[in-house]
Amino acid sequence: MSLRLYNTLTHAVAPFVPIVDGEVRMYVCGLTPSAEAHLGHARSFLFFDVLRRYLAHPRNGYHVTYVQNVTDIDDRSIAAAQNEGASVEEIVAKYYGRFKDGMRALGVREPDLEPHATQHIDAIVDMIAELVATGHAYVTGDGVYYAVKSFPRYGELSHRNVDELLVGARIAENEQKNDPLDFALWKLAKPGEPQWPSPWGSGRPGWHIECSAMSRELLGVPFDIHGGGYDLIFPHHENEIAQSEALMPPHSHLANVWMHGGLLNFDGRKMSKSLGNFEPLGVLLGRHDPLAIRLLFLQTGYRKPMNFTEDAISAANSAVEKLRRAYDALAKVSGTGGDELTATIIAAAARFFDTLDEDMNTAGAVGVLFDVANTVPKIVAADAGAAAAAARALFEDGLGVLGAGDILTRTVAVAAAADVDPVKIERLRTALADAIAFNGESPAGVVERVIDARNAARKARDFALADRLRNALAAEGIVLTDGKDGSTTWTAGGA
Repeated sequence: MSLRLYNTLTHAVAPFVPIVDGEVRMYVCGLTPSAEAHLGHARSFLFFDVLRRYLAHPRNGYHVTYVQNVTDIDDRSIAAAQNEGASVEEIVAKYYGRFKDGMRALGVREPDLEPHATQHIDAIVDMIAELVATGHAYVTGDGVYYAVKSFPRYGELSHRNVDELLVGARIAENEQKNDPLDFALWKLAKPGEPQWPSPWGSGRPGWHIECSAMSRELLGVPFDIHGGGYDLIFPHHENEIAQSEALMPPHSHLANVWMHGGLLNFDGRKMSKSLGNFEPLGVLLGRHDPLAIRLLFLQTGYRKPMNFTEDAISAANSAVEKLRRAYDALAKVSGTGGDELTATIIAAAARFFDTLDEDMNTAGAVGVLFDVANTVPKIVAADAGAAAAAARALFEDGLGVLGAGDILTRTVAVAAAADVDPVKIERLRTALADAIAFNGESPAGVVERVIDARNAARKARDFALADRLRNALAAEGIVLTDGKDGSTTWTAGGA
């Protein structure tokens, strides 16, 4: 099989054929760092990380150039700076730094190119000037706007027509555009806002033109794949198409394939501070195993909406441990039996990659790995060395493509966190509720919280509380080991 991908533009799955043989140029819309990143952002970027890995894998062998931008100037970042009494640069540095920490924890690779909009103002201004000169944009007293009706194919990506979009569309009081659907390419500066010179007056770019200008400058057009979250299809990507393709030959496309990741709900609802179910990405990564989060995301098709729950992440923790134990068990097999088992594993390896070839079906591919894990006891019992070697190779190659190879290199001490019985943890929460304010931590997170509280009590010379906390852990089979350097490690056993 060859790789087939779903194209949002055509609503169809089709064989992926790069524009230049052996090369893939890929642009993914990045973060607007005006607030804390959340798990929905993580899901989207994690998928494109897997796609990038698979494109470069020997199975496909492409040389991939991966560009992911940073929208470091827009209305939201300006508002955040004003609200927090900081500069826009400080806001971007703070929130983008935290986002990058989260991506590293999840094993998401760095982009090849990471353009910031403010570093490409000249390219943006040049592109706007071309749109004005060709009649696709016009200058007003408050900036420059794109004339949507000048582009007959507007709505092609989102599969909407202009008449449908006009229903309910309005022109805001502070806008001087000619048509409700028109959108800003350049905004003249207001007092106190960051600004750059332009032929139309000092100001800053609109959101959509940034990506069009940067992708054209860094990748050239057309390029192979344009990606982003489902919520970017309209208006962001629709507007990118309009302003980019207006300057391209007739009937050509900005990108050959448009790919969009599904939305993420948290406990059945859209993540929102007002609903009380929004947690910054860094907080969640502190409470949950990043590898378990990665595996959980991969067990749902990338285009499908997904619901993140505590039960789901608990199951993912167990799944991580199951794969690790299976891989470790195979290392002890060295016999010569089991030809049929070897054939079974070879067939599973082919199925793993064939499954990925069908629109990056990571859920099915992970399922193949668990089928292999379920076969491991038979391999061990038969002392089937060739089957064991083939299974280990599949685990290494497969989890490497999925960006979860660290599962296989974990020590038993680290993996012990997955052995914690949730029932015991609930007893621990209840027993210590008067001493510690728990806040929805994972089972392993509860243990760490109690250990931190014990260490704080010891430092404060409250030995009665320290002993109580240690004894409460011991009652649930959790054994502490205090190192000479002041660190504390733990293992979960019986009791």
